[in-house]
Amino acid sequence: MSETVATRKVPYSYKLAFGAGMLANQMFPAVLSIFMVVLVQDLGFPGWMWGVIFFFPRIFDAFTDPVMGFISDNTRSKWGRRRQYVFLGAIMMGVSFIIMWQLYADNGLIFNFTYFLGWSVVFFLGITIFSVPYVAMGYEMSDDFHERTQIMAIAQWIGQWAWVIAPWFWVIMYDPDWFESAEVATRTLATWVGILFMICAMIPAIVIKSESTVDRDDYTPLTRKNIGTGFKEIIASFKEAFQSAPFRKLCIATFLIFNAFNTVAAFTFFVIVYHLFAGDAAAAGIWPTLFGSLGALVTTFIVIPIVAKMSKMMGKKRAFMLSQSLSIFGYILFWFLLIPGKPYMFIFALPFFSFGIGSLFTLMMSMTADVIDLDELLNGDRREGIFGAIYWWMVKFGFAIAGGLSGLILSIVGFSPDALPGPLEIGEVWPGITGLRVFFSGLPIAGTLVAIFVMRDYDIDEKRANEIRAELEVRKAKQA
Repeated sequence: MSETVATRKVPYSYKLAFGAGMLANQMFPAVLSIFMVVLVQDLGFPGWMWGVIFFFPRIFDAFTDPVMGFISDNTRSKWGRRRQYVFLGAIMMGVSFIIMWQLYADNGLIFNFTYFLGWSVVFFLGITIFSVPYVAMGYEMSDDFHERTQIMAIAQWIGQWAWVIAPWFWVIMYDPDWFESAEVATRTLATWVGILFMICAMIPAIVIKSESTVDRDDYTPLTRKNIGTGFKEIIASFKEAFQSAPFRKLCIATFLIFNAFNTVAAFTFFVIVYHLFAGDAAAAGIWPTLFGSLGALVTTFIVIPIVAKMSKMMGKKRAFMLSQSLSIFGYILFWFLLIPGKPYMFIFALPFFSFGIGSLFTLMMSMTADVIDLDELLNGDRREGIFGAIYWWMVKFGFAIAGGLSGLILSIVGFSPDALPGPLEIGEVWPGITGLRVFFSGLPIAGTLVAIFVMRDYDIDEKRANEIRAELEVRKAKQA
């Protein structure tokens, strides 16, 4: 059989529109993680409240993702399967984010906790309604092996600006020249973030056209009865998709790399302030912010373009292996270049470190699209929504696990800012900091090594992907 497959060229406007959605998809969680400090620092939330707010909405999110994937995959509409949900979810996400952060200390702790928790659930429901069909929209934009990588590379390039911008909110929030208090800052900034990035989230639904699915008779009808009794079918599809060996490898590798990264990312502030500046937060200045912002800039302008080129030259799997190996080298460099009194030295490790997360979603989302083709060949159904929901469920589940692991590691190494003595001289060892540094470099290295081992026999290369597409084209021609 010929491996030459006719492909549809995706307009560049579609790729940019999809990238605008990715900017919103990453900006809301990025800003949320910055604003969460205010709950404890300025509104007096105790640790258990913070824990409930951190975990409960994400658990709710984990259940709604596959349901939304099922609904999206089976929607019959003149607008197609995805666009209307992306548009509705964008509005719901933006409006609820604004309302969620209208908190006033005078309203009392219990009211603020209940208010924030309730609107958090609405906000995460909005994220689900937006993100699941949005990601599926990206999977089905192209059937070309390399163009899929280009689509995801452009989207990730645009989305990375969220992580360049978000760390600076911490500086603005606590600068009295900008706002009288962080409480006032979050109310104001949340309004601007909600409006601007709600519009960004709407752009894919407005610009990217979809074929009508009104006449599709192979979709499960979305009646109230079917949705109410169809949860078993959703779980069955969930299990069936996860039984795909290539897809399972992608999910496990993503979970390991992303989970390890997020677990130690919480220690960045402590490592910089207490190791490099002997606990003097004022002296640390904007260095904690620069760590995240410069890393995102490196990812945007260096890592993503290089990874996209590597993928085309050597294939997605080899590009993944090389990129993650470079990130391991970066984590090793952090051990040697985080030098007390010389904070600028860690900048030399950032380009290598950034290859880890910078390449992860660019390549994995592209490879997931290839796996969806294989699933269609084997099972006859096109299920971008279910696969997207499962993949991002693993990401979100990893994020929740990372939060718990961060607290556990802090307890294991015995680090507590409140228990530390007064400022010491630069270079003196603070209790627990050495332990944090061991985990800061060691845990991501361990997670990445296991992920590379998992991906060692991933077998959908360009040749295999083209064979799958050719077989699908023949099948569709026969059906027509």
